[in-house]
Amino acid sequence: MFERPRSGDRALLVRLGIGAPAQQEELSEFSALARSAGASVLGVISGTRRAPDPRLFVGEGKAQEIREQAERLGADVVLFDHALSPSQERNLEAALKCRVLDRAGLILDIFAQRARSFEGKLQVELAQLRHISTRLVRGWTHLERQKGGIGLRGPGETQLETDRRLIGNKIKTLNARLEKVLTQRETTRRERKRAEIPTVALVGYTNAGKSTLFNRLTGASAYVANQLFATLDPTLRRIDLPDARYALLADTVGFVRDLPHELVAAFRSTLQEARESALLLHVIDAADPNRSERIEQVNAVLEEVGAAHIPQIEIFNKCDLAGTEPHTEFDGAHAARRIWLSAQTGAGLDQVIDAMGRFLGPQTVHTRVLLGPQFGRARARFFDAGAVIGEHPLQTGETELEISMPRVAFEHLCRNEGIPAERIEPSLSYACADADAFLQSHVPAIRAG
Repeated sequence: MFERPRSGDRALLVRLGIGAPAQQEELSEFSALARSAGASVLGVISGTRRAPDPRLFVGEGKAQEIREQAERLGADVVLFDHALSPSQERNLEAALKCRVLDRAGLILDIFAQRARSFEGKLQVELAQLRHISTRLVRGWTHLERQKGGIGLRGPGETQLETDRRLIGNKIKTLNARLEKVLTQRETTRRERKRAEIPTVALVGYTNAGKSTLFNRLTGASAYVANQLFATLDPTLRRIDLPDARYALLADTVGFVRDLPHELVAAFRSTLQEARESALLLHVIDAADPNRSERIEQVNAVLEEVGAAHIPQIEIFNKCDLAGTEPHTEFDGAHAARRIWLSAQTGAGLDQVIDAMGRFLGPQTVHTRVLLGPQFGRARARFFDAGAVIGEHPLQTGETELEISMPRVAFEHLCRNEGIPAERIEPSLSYACADADAFLQSHVPAIRAG
């Protein structure tokens, strides 16, 4: 077997097209991933196969080509832009005589470098342990030996079994620690809900400019760099909206093509901010020629983490590089659906703030509420708040109240009194906020009448 190098900075990249030639944009992104991990890219080997080889993924001839190229360039690691099985990774290391890392392992390494918070480090370590637990049989023959020595010979636990047991124990410990952190985060999230503070989450493909936009909107100083996964840990800051209102803006981790399932599972709690936000700002690189594919890939990850149902406004950033002036595109209900801006220059930021203010609803609600005899206490609370500007008894025995009161107080009262959405008349005040959608998700469903 081979001796593993202590460093793995000199990298040779491999990307095969399965059934079709490898796309240049995929090769460029993988090269950017390697550089983000700190690797020095010595060269790229591409090719085409009808289907992956079960043993080596690339086939015997291509493996020989990769080995000769790695020896000639002095590469100490070969990075594959594919998901390799543990046996393929092991067989490739034996054939190439150097370290082999697949796409999932590379992204995990980048995340390990970027994690700064205690929770982020726990999640990355957990994802790494789950990933390597299936890859213990690699380039070390000692893993197959049993413990030996005087008094230790005979049946016993192999080194491989010991390592698997230790990794299993470490995973249990990390899960317990992470559970405590999640409990603390959930407590903070409940306090925000109780205070009726809405959250808006920035999501999008990595390096689309989310952190730059976040800093522009909030005045924060989140780390910004022209590299993939520059931001890992979620950051929340207050953002002021029209009518003296405010919300919390969350900057989340960027998505990428073929995001490893280990990371999706480990960072499910981090992406909780996106799942429980009132609105998603989907940041898109307007100058990216493959932006349509990027949008689909981000939406696929949102679907996987359970955030596909959250309303979106698409933010086309870097419009100056795309040669487009800042502007807003509206849907049939006159709600903003696409905003073109430049976070770098600040052009178009006022349109984003205005769109968020309109979507999250006005400061005051003007609407009608239909109350039956069972809602007597709710009727009294509306009068006590001085919110009733008209009362109309109906022949059915019910009463229609015309209400004007602060939006937060109105939603809080409806939630506490269990007033279902079908008893509230959607009004112009809720045209952008969609009262039915809000109340369906916040008010417990009870039988009307």
